[in-house]
Amino acid sequence: MGASIADFLAMLATERGAARNTVLAYGRDLEQAEELIGISLEDAQPAQLARLGQGWSSLAPATLARKVSALRQFFGFLVDEGLREDDPTHALPRPATRRPLPKILSHAEVEALFATAEEEARGNAPLAVRMLALLEMLYGSGLRATELVSLPLSAVPRDAPFLTVTGKGGHARMVPVSQRADTALKRWLALRGSDSVWLFPSRSGHISRVRLFQLLKALAVRADLAPEKLSPHVLRHAFATHLLEGGADLRALQTLLGHADISTTQIYTHVDAARLVKLVNERHPLARARASD
Repeated sequence: MGASIADFLAMLATERGAARNTVLAYGRDLEQAEELIGISLEDAQPAQLARLGQGWSSLAPATLARKVSALRQFFGFLVDEGLREDDPTHALPRPATRRPLPKILSHAEVEALFATAEEEARGNAPLAVRMLALLEMLYGSGLRATELVSLPLSAVPRDAPFLTVTGKGGHARMVPVSQRADTALKRWLALRGSDSVWLFPSRSGHISRVRLFQLLKALAVRADLAPEKLSPHVLRHAFATHLLEGGADLRALQTLLGHADISTTQIYTHVDAARLVKLVNERHPLARARASD
């Protein structure tokens, strides 16, 4: 690996806080690009970068987009550091990719899930109460699956209604806990019966992401919903989408979800056109001015 690539990857890790897997993937992308063009990337000219399109022609759009992004960031780094005067990335292939819209659960489907979970937890059976607590945290706080299953017992709020969550890249954030979720957590803690350091313990540590998926699929079946529609990530999508529908600010949602980039959060703005038109008609200053005439 060349010195410039190593310096770039070190910058990603230290200054941007990129996750280890991201740094490794970018490193592989840059080294593979060097192999294809046959010279150091630091010295590459537009004509050499243009050849990458042919070498990458069989790649999936998302993979191509990641590789192009790695190269654009690398050459931007070289320019910023004064190692190059020009940026040759205009010659890179242009991936035609769109971020797929997330699967969506309707309000009625969410209500069906909770109705089933609440009914099953009525008898205070520990596993049923645990299921309700997991569901409340996924939909009520928008946690990622890994964040939820790996919550330590010490993260449970005592005085303030917040959880401290360690997300992607090791970044910590404060996540609000609703009154409903707080009630469900307290019910679970009273029944938990374990001295484990994990909030949701298993025999070998904490419950796994796979087990969480299985529990949700089974709950969907009992709630008369298609199991393929439900996953931890779908509930996180529902949390974000329904908050936006209720008028939440996109920047606040970015903070709640733990997104490093606002562009990641913007995927949740797929609300229906009729609601957007209504919002403009009711909230735009000119609309209010006309109404007062």
